[in-house]
Amino acid sequence: MLFSTTTFLFVFLPCVLVIYLITPRKLKNIVLLLASLFFYAWGEPKFLYVMLLSIALNYVFGILADKAKREGKHGKLVITLMVIGNLIILGIFKYANFVVFNMESLFGANFDWKMIALPLGISFYTFQGISYVIDVYRGDGKVQKNPLNIALYISLFPQLVAGPIVRYQTVADQIESRRVDLNLFTSGVKRFIIGLAKKMFIANNCGLVADQIFQSQGGSLSVGTAWIGLIFYSLQIFFDFSGYSDMAIGLGRMFGFKFLENFNYPYIAKSVSEFWRRWHISLGTWFKDYVYIPLGGNRVSPIKIYRNLAIVWLATGIWHGASWNFLLWGAYYGAFIMLEKAFLGKALLRVPAALQHVYALIVIVFGWLLFRIDNVSDIWTYLCSMFGSGAFWDARATYYMHEYYMVLIVAIIACTPLVKNFFASDKLLTFMQKHRALHITKDIATLAVLAFIFVYSVALVVGSTFNPFIYFRF
Repeated sequence: MLFSTTTFLFVFLPCVLVIYLITPRKLKNIVLLLASLFFYAWGEPKFLYVMLLSIALNYVFGILADKAKREGKHGKLVITLMVIGNLIILGIFKYANFVVFNMESLFGANFDWKMIALPLGISFYTFQGISYVIDVYRGDGKVQKNPLNIALYISLFPQLVAGPIVRYQTVADQIESRRVDLNLFTSGVKRFIIGLAKKMFIANNCGLVADQIFQSQGGSLSVGTAWIGLIFYSLQIFFDFSGYSDMAIGLGRMFGFKFLENFNYPYIAKSVSEFWRRWHISLGTWFKDYVYIPLGGNRVSPIKIYRNLAIVWLATGIWHGASWNFLLWGAYYGAFIMLEKAFLGKALLRVPAALQHVYALIVIVFGWLLFRIDNVSDIWTYLCSMFGSGAFWDARATYYMHEYYMVLIVAIIACTPLVKNFFASDKLLTFMQKHRALHITKDIATLAVLAFIFVYSVALVVGSTFNPFIYFRF
């Protein structure tokens, strides 16, 4: 079930909210758990068993990890078996097809393999299960003896399908005791509306352009059309994913949970390293805390530091998908991170900030090309189109710029903190009072704008037939 559907907005969410708010405190977790299981089972009930298996596995290993910590023995064995168990589940459903197809290609064989469908959100809830057990073993979170509570942590519907990856230690106390006050609920509604607008107005419109261009033969594209396609895809994936994260954070607040931020204006970064501190923050911190630091982090020799970075970035690529382009994408970013750590980062500090931004954006945009196209040869074809294998400009490029220039302008502005700062200041209130000659408060002005945004977003939900979500496949 997508957040940006009429079923979710007008049936599922209102019903769950009403039942949750009138339910006694002791039963609220059960209501949320049942709602989350129903949410996940919607459309693909067979994959519910996979998630329940993951929950049961990590519940048992959480108890074993707590026992190992208290007794001071068998801890490494418990953690090792837990990681292996989780990776086996993830490997079967996410990577088995990739391994078999490559073996068939390598050996010229035909294994008569039946495709294994990918359960939604398996990468996200697998990583949450792993972090839970490790946090318990480290003493960063207390063990959940109640299986319903660990089930709620892993299956909580706001963040279940596409994150953010919620660390157990950040919500452990909230699972057992939380309150929904008016301010928290209101901030959650506002955040959800902003995320919905990002998705419906910016991401979907950018996606229409990007999909049409990428579905064309790369060699037939003009230089201008190829660049337009990649730029619009870069904007689509940001507003698609950050919009979903905003909706997830907002929904969490409506039910009393405070999730950490997942994006911090990544396209204003001045380096690749800074970009990844601002993009998909929950995934970056997960790999840092559970892979990079356990490998030694920066506390080892320079050679081992680069080894650790290589492992983390190859793993990051593999996490995103079972395809060679994702491995290439991970290696690509890993290489730039290493270069910046070695010398490039210091060199960037000696050039104007504008050039730093240009460098970062160029690297990021070309990174999305590796992310978007599965076939490596098609990546090269598209690159050739971007650098002059065809005409420089054509009628198609003119059409997209004429029809979607306003979406492009809005998207570029929304990539910066300008809009947030505008709403945080008194400029909105002054503007509305000046043009309407009304004596209104800042809260009323903000409410009026949010109401308009919500109504317009809902109109797009009702009328749109194009409503994909990129990160659902991960």
